[in-house]
Amino acid sequence: MNLSTHSHDAIDLGLTWRNTFAGLGEEFYSRVSPQPLPEPYWVAQNVSLAGELGLPPSWRESSDHLQALSGNRAVAGAEPLASVYSGHQFGVWAGQLGDGRAILLGQTTGGLEVQLKGAGLTPYSRMADGRAVLRSSVREFLCSEAMHGLRIPTTRALCLTGSEAPVYRETAETAAVLTRLAPSFVRFGHFEHFSARAQLGQLKTLADHVIDRHYPQCRSANTIGGNAYAALLQAVSERTAKMLAHWQAVGFCHGVMNTDNMSILGLTIDYGPFQFLDAYQPSHICNHSDTQGRYAFNRQPNVAYWNLFCLAQALMPLIEEQEIALAALEPFKTVFPQELERQMRAKLGLLEDAAPDDRALIEDVLSLLARSGIDYTIFWRRLSHSVGDGDVTPLRDLFLDATGFDAWWLRYTQRIAATSREQLSKLMLGTNPKFVLRNHLAELAIQGAKQKDFSTIVNLLQVLEAPFDEHPAFEYYADFPPDWAHSIEISCSS
Repeated sequence: MNLSTHSHDAIDLGLTWRNTFAGLGEEFYSRVSPQPLPEPYWVAQNVSLAGELGLPPSWRESSDHLQALSGNRAVAGAEPLASVYSGHQFGVWAGQLGDGRAILLGQTTGGLEVQLKGAGLTPYSRMADGRAVLRSSVREFLCSEAMHGLRIPTTRALCLTGSEAPVYRETAETAAVLTRLAPSFVRFGHFEHFSARAQLGQLKTLADHVIDRHYPQCRSANTIGGNAYAALLQAVSERTAKMLAHWQAVGFCHGVMNTDNMSILGLTIDYGPFQFLDAYQPSHICNHSDTQGRYAFNRQPNVAYWNLFCLAQALMPLIEEQEIALAALEPFKTVFPQELERQMRAKLGLLEDAAPDDRALIEDVLSLLARSGIDYTIFWRRLSHSVGDGDVTPLRDLFLDATGFDAWWLRYTQRIAATSREQLSKLMLGTNPKFVLRNHLAELAIQGAKQKDFSTIVNLLQVLEAPFDEHPAFEYYADFPPDWAHSIEISCSS
């Protein structure tokens, strides 16, 4: 059942639209209207992002906004569509995929594309129902904003609506629609789709669209090989490398890094079976569906490079010369380790020029964390405080191998001896977050939302938007995970 798009039925959200993706041609998408969500209700609203968009303050109480952002009313100026793409899933070519449950409303004049995720069937839904469940939608809403608060490139989440309409996964659940935003939702898989079908005109149109909107510097004459498409590949490689360094530094596991889940802008996208590390286990697998461990935490950088190689193959008809394409991928191998080392140095407060032993300090402390299974976020936060107040006991108490820690601590304090401890601690507290969206916190928010209690979502959003602040009223959110947290399993249905 499609909605009426007659202008007199359309809701004005207070946004001005310009729909550049819709101008690419009908080979890129199918026009589709959201399907109505019975008796929707507000679950969560992102007031700060709404302010950035310039939405009127009244939107939070507006039944028109509720209906429009649940898919029940057409949006004035929007041209809803679902885009087609293909991709590799778990390393295997999956062929045509596409927006199976996400509908793009359009692009605002501010440059952000707006999607309704869970808004119903599209031509690319395959055997699925086009819906999203409340459980996974709460997780994505919160984690999008958690990553933004951590200064990690990401899609954003404006609001979440729910309904008692049943959706069937492993069990019957209730439906939800997430409104999410990004400068672009184009993925590696969009390029793979047209390349695999030898639709070279569309491949070029898509590449030109991405370059003109997001990477105009790729038109410069001094780009790699003088080739704008190789320059695009290089720019994407560099952005992806920086994003992966952010992930590894903060302990974020994506869980399902298929090529269709990789943003052409180097954004974290498609929050499914994600997890922030509790205990530091480099080989941790957060996705219960990932039986081979392809997307284990410590494999993420290599998978990102593999995905970039797939993108390079897709762009080969435009780049033409293999040597140039390989050269465009090369920056990943230098940018990622350099950026990760820079971030790890910042976590340790090593702000001066690098010393010969710095890399060993980083590697050795990570080895200590892994051997004792130390909580990753709590370690770095306690370290930041210990540097400032001189009390090492709370930090030392984390370790089973106290002797090993003492030896490392001696080396570390000698390294920072020439720096003001107070100043260093302040900088480290602005680098090492107190709060991340742990699985059990997301689960508490989900359980509350199922009972129509949205207070945990509101409170978590408050701390996750400013994760480096102390928020003394919410100490519990920064504590060790409870025992029951270890039994939480997340999979591709999450």
